[in-house]
Amino acid sequence: MHQTIAVLDFGSQYTQVIARRIRECNVYSKIYHYSTKAKVLKKDNICGIILSGGPSSVLAKKAPLPDADIFKLGVPVLGICYGLQLMAHMLGGKVEPSKQREYGHSSLEVLDQSELLNGLPAKIRVWNSHGDKVIKMPRGFIAAARTQNSDFAAIEHPKKKFFGLQFHPEVSHSEQGINVIRNFLQQICGCEGDWSMADYLKQSVEEIRAKVGDQKVILGLSGGVDSSVAAALLHEAIGDQLTCVFVDNGLLRKNERESVENLFKRNFKMNLKVVRASRLFLSKLKGVTDPEKKRKVIGRTFIEVFDNTVKKLGKVDFLAQGTLYPDVIESVSIEGNPASLIKSHHNVGGLPKRMKLKLLEPLRELFKDEVRVLGSELGLPKEVLWRQPFPGPGLGVRVLGELTAKNLSVLREADAILLEEMKRSDWYYKVWQSFAVFLPVRSVGVMGDERTYDNAVVLRIVESQDAMTADWVRMPYEVLQTISSRIINEVKGVNRVCLDISSKPPATIEWE
Repeated sequence: MHQTIAVLDFGSQYTQVIARRIRECNVYSKIYHYSTKAKVLKKDNICGIILSGGPSSVLAKKAPLPDADIFKLGVPVLGICYGLQLMAHMLGGKVEPSKQREYGHSSLEVLDQSELLNGLPAKIRVWNSHGDKVIKMPRGFIAAARTQNSDFAAIEHPKKKFFGLQFHPEVSHSEQGINVIRNFLQQICGCEGDWSMADYLKQSVEEIRAKVGDQKVILGLSGGVDSSVAAALLHEAIGDQLTCVFVDNGLLRKNERESVENLFKRNFKMNLKVVRASRLFLSKLKGVTDPEKKRKVIGRTFIEVFDNTVKKLGKVDFLAQGTLYPDVIESVSIEGNPASLIKSHHNVGGLPKRMKLKLLEPLRELFKDEVRVLGSELGLPKEVLWRQPFPGPGLGVRVLGELTAKNLSVLREADAILLEEMKRSDWYYKVWQSFAVFLPVRSVGVMGDERTYDNAVVLRIVESQDAMTADWVRMPYEVLQTISSRIINEVKGVNRVCLDISSKPPATIEWE
């Protein structure tokens, strides 16, 4: 079993960042609810614990507290921000509200020899986000660093291997932050830094085989990154026991069904059931123009088609989904979770409950970039692994107004040209998303010597880190000119191309 660092989550917005930084050091990390019992952590073979920050105050009546026995496990413990205050508070120190809150950058002065801060410069810029501070250390602790606002910005108990930091080493704003984390992992916890995706692949295959046995698994394959990697991993583990279902809802991009069939059916030799249901979807969407109603109709119809397909396959035991680690963390529903905002994660249309299948989530311990690394280990091509996000309702939310076969066809051709030129100019992999939107607004144009009265297409090209916020990309005029010229000349029904230069917020990335 690989070495594991446990990150106890007290609701910090940076908890996932801590876990990612640990994995960047080739050490496996796992996020636990703050109330996880010490005996559970011991059973999981942890070699160190990190207490995350959080929005609460340890002085509050209902402050989230961990199991006190975590300090008796004999493994190193690092408290960050709230975690530092928590450690001081629980071990006999004293915490009080700071007269001057510290948010943003400050200068950290490293004091005497510190195991945690070993090798760092005498002064570094660090990132703070706290309102309380430690004014008295517990017995056995020494001060390792200070800021203008706090004499105990870093403390440690050399014998028991307990450490606390008032600042956030996990964020990029803190200089030398990754070196602080690496010191904790390697020098203090004794982690060898030998965890790799190849190890994870081998372990996952063994776990899937043990869980599934000789039972059957079904997976809804969309062609996106997550479902594609989940399909490849499951196929590696259980082969023909896996059946993938790809639903052509008539809202796909150009040649999408063919490319999925070619990759998974022909190259990977998977059991792939392709359901051609475009007529059904379009008939149900006839006359529907409200964006939310469109999404609901598409979702309900997908469940209907998927459910009917599964019934025809005979006995199926598991439904597999490409759920990722951030989805798992954000959907924590344990009462008393201290996070300020928790996002509920929905499974595909509520399928597990409806179909009475056991759920299999082979990617649930991975972050998005790790999924791509795993996909590469499994032999998936770059075109799949680095595909831009594509909405579940597909082109259904990129054709404004009623969805007709004609309008979808126009958008499909325009979108294909956009993507072709983005790849040709090496811009495709530099942006978050690039797509075309069909605008059912007709305007006058002139083509040749004839007057036209056709529709408009809008180009939406944005950069983003997580899709929560986004800004439009300042594309080279030459590339935009080529895209516009080709769409107008090659796509019948379009005589005007526009560029969307609105950011999110106030606009959204998708138009519907």
